[in-house]
Amino acid sequence: MTLLHDMLTSLTSPQVVNGLIQVAAASVMVLIVVIIASFNRVKIARETITSMARGFIQILLVGIILVLIINASIIFGYLVLAMMIIFAAILSYKRGKGLPGAFKISLLAIGIGSGITILIMALVGVIEPKIANLIPVGSMIISSSMRTNSLSLNRFRAEIESHVGQIEAGLALGAPPATVIETYLNNTVYASIIPAVDTLRSLGIVFIPGLASGMLLAGANPIYAAEYQFAAMAMLFAASTLTGLVSGLLLRSTIFSAAEQLTLRPQITKIG
Repeated sequence: MTLLHDMLTSLTSPQVVNGLIQVAAASVMVLIVVIIASFNRVKIARETITSMARGFIQILLVGIILVLIINASIIFGYLVLAMMIIFAAILSYKRGKGLPGAFKISLLAIGIGSGITILIMALVGVIEPKIANLIPVGSMIISSSMRTNSLSLNRFRAEIESHVGQIEAGLALGAPPATVIETYLNNTVYASIIPAVDTLRSLGIVFIPGLASGMLLAGANPIYAAEYQFAAMAMLFAASTLTGLVSGLLLRSTIFSAAEQLTLRPQITKIG
């Protein structure tokens, strides 16, 4: 009965009603942008609307789950993060369409990159051992790793597909596969972590991230909010970089056959 009461109280609070109005206003803004893009023949309407609806439902479900397990054992928090890693891999591997073992690579890269970061930060006390802290901060780290992995898969495929001739020429001359694609792999890893680098570099100058904003709105000491936000962004950078490196290492062996022949061929990808 207590859980049901907490749920009903949360769903009917004035904050939730006000939040729905804010969601509607933001959604209208996005739809206007989509319409403008459509007039310019940029076909993002279906993917954008689907992503928005899916994202809203998913984050709402997370909020409901947090209400139910907010006082539960920390083990439940780690289980929720483990499920998030799996779903992140499912979403991310689609960016590597045509790459053999894209899902396995995504699961390992995101799991290692975000998992190690979360565990270490929890052990040293940067992430407090409470579900209310673990899940929000952990999800940010997983999301950052997912974004990096998606960029890595997409960029690696593009690099290989646009340099098929050079790669096959190198193989024909007897160069080892790892040597032939080293430059393209380095480009992939670097490109995948550029967003994380730029975000860390612009912290406090270009934007004040949501975590610090939320802490300030909750009445936290502004100096502590700034310090913790930097710690959080450092965690995101570490997770993203580790994910990019793991993804790159795993990708290196996926595009060649046992006879060291290139198996990946250019594909035409349609958006929308």
